[in-house]
Amino acid sequence: MTVKTMKTVKKIVFVTGNKGKFAEVRDILASRGIEVIQNKNGYPELQEDELEPIAASGASYVAEKLNMPVMVDDSGIFIKALNGFPGPYSRFVEDNLGNPKVLKLMEDEKDRSAYFKTVIGYCEPGKEPLVFPGVVEGKIAFEERGTGGFGYDPIFEYEGKTFGELGDEIKNTLSHRRRAIDKFLEWLDSL
Repeated sequence: MTVKTMKTVKKIVFVTGNKGKFAEVRDILASRGIEVIQNKNGYPELQEDELEPIAASGASYVAEKLNMPVMVDDSGIFIKALNGFPGPYSRFVEDNLGNPKVLKLMEDEKDRSAYFKTVIGYCEPGKEPLVFPGVVEGKIAFEERGTGGFGYDPIFEYEGKTFGELGDEIKNTLSHRRRAIDKFLEWLDSL
């Protein structure tokens, strides 16, 4: 399958075990008529300080393994006062510390600026992987707010509300993942 046939196939495998990420990507791409199939099998993840090589490596690995076009997502929250931590280690920190302990780390910090970043990795078998980054600037709230979203959403504040307070419909129009997917779609439309 060549890249140009993606326009007519309108189906892509998204490799993630995170149901929140899958739902967000599925909903965004569905609005463009692209069916997203979830694959939860994962891939060996590089240990890097940047998200781009992690997403590229994962997409390449899975495209060859499944012998079909795939998309992967590597995301992180980068907190300025913590020198960008947890960054590419966000999942590990979320699983082992959670939002309350991240907030504890931020207790005495005046600079609460942070950004969410997603890098979408896309690859077809036998081809080089492509990466599409998306960033949204915000800050770390003083407490968890909202019941929507997943992961760090209840502590990431954007224009006065946390992603957890925005609701999926609004969040999906402006999130870091949305911005990365939009770059992917711009590339797809340019073919």
